[in-house]
Amino acid sequence: MTESTQQNRTQTPDDSGTEPLQARKAARRGGGTAATRGRTTIADGVVEKIAGLAARDVLGVHAMGSGLSRTFGAVRDRVPGGSKSVTRGVKAEVGEVQTALDLEIVVDYGVAIADVAQAVRENVIAAVERMTGLEVVEVNIAVSDVKLPDEEDEEPEPRIQ
Repeated sequence: MTESTQQNRTQTPDDSGTEPLQARKAARRGGGTAATRGRTTIADGVVEKIAGLAARDVLGVHAMGSGLSRTFGAVRDRVPGGSKSVTRGVKAEVGEVQTALDLEIVVDYGVAIADVAQAVRENVIAAVERMTGLEVVEVNIAVSDVKLPDEEDEEPEPRIQ
């Protein structure tokens, strides 16, 4: 191999003054990479659904939301065509690159509340960051109730039997 051939093979595209093939193709088709050709926005409701499902997956979380919202939710769930609200008890504020979440949970009696809150926080952060790419800056958790073993769920009596 001659010295000039060896030099050409070890020369990087930057050294030769030419762009790599991918960069040339991207530049010809509209300029820039795909990431710079538009904006992605994520609605608050999307983050709330992800966080709600992630929080419910944690052992020790009995329900989401306050007693009043759970009662209204139970009524809404019984209406034909209605669907369960996975966003109950979740409030999200979504920016361009960050999000903050407030969750209201009901825990089962006998579980360590601090451990449940930590597990919820970890699960929610992991799910939201993985699925949205947003940085979760805080997850505030309010424990609004404890579900006792002998306590019935707060669902209204059905009108039709």
